[in-house]
Parts: sequence; C-alpha cells; structure tokens
Amino acid sequence: MFKHLLLPTDGSRLSEAAIQKGTQFAKSINAAVTGFHVIPKYHLFTYRTEMLEDTKEQFEEDSKAHARQYLAVVEKAAMSAGVPCDTAFATSDQPYEAIIRAAEEKGCDLIVMASHGRKGVQGLVIGSETHKVLTHSRIPVLVYR
Repeated sequence: MFKHLLLPTDGSRLSEAAIQKGTQFAKSINAAVTGFHVIPKYHLFTYRTEMLEDTKEQFEEDSKAHARQYLAVVEKAAMSAGVPCDTAFATSDQPYEAIIRAAEEKGCDLIVMASHGRKGVQGLVIGSETHKVLTHSRIPVLVYR
C-alpha cells in the first residue's frame, strides 16, 4: 500500500482539515508524511496586495515565516498521530508543478490534498491547483473536500 504521503498546504482551514485526515490515514497504514507549501515568486506587479508594499527581501522573509507556520500544523498533526514527518517548501508561480515535483523528489507514493471546490467562472478564471495536480501527476492523488 502507500508508504509516504505528501500533504500540500496553503494554510487554509480546508487544507488543515485535509492534513488532519491525511495524518490519520497515514497512521492507519503505517506511512510517513511530508508537509509541503509553495511560496509564490515575488512580482512587482501583482494581484497579491501584500506584495505591493514589500521589498523582495521582505516578501521572501514573510513568505518563509508563513510557510513555517503552515508546515508546523503538519508537524503537530503528525506528532499527535505518532507519524514520521518531514516538511519542505518551494518557490514557484505554478504550485501544481512544485507539488508534483516535491512528491517525486521526496519519494511520495500518494498526494493528499484539499479542494476548495471552485466552480463556474471562478473555477475557470482562478483554476484549481488540485485539478491541475490530478491532471498532471503520475502519482495517485487523494482529494479531501
């Protein structure tokens, strides 16, 4: 069965719920987990308002602090469940690619991630990172809704 699960997180409540379920599942099958977060690249022109006031260095520092905060949730859940845990983050404007690459590099055999369930125009415009991972990954993906 599965021995190593990748648990991507964006820091949302839904993502945290998927982490809890993912670590419970990992415990039930004696698997390890790796928490993973993708930091967007810094852009001078952006839709992310926090980038507008930041210098590149400040943005990177704040982004890494957020990554550590989000990944601490994975570490805590894994510790509570008694599941071996590793964490990592990467910088990319294509989160789905970074997630797939991390799963491959870490030797994960299952990606467990949340879906925000965006539909209609919002789903078309924003897109779904979960959908992109499902579409492009050769590693199985378990979606928590």
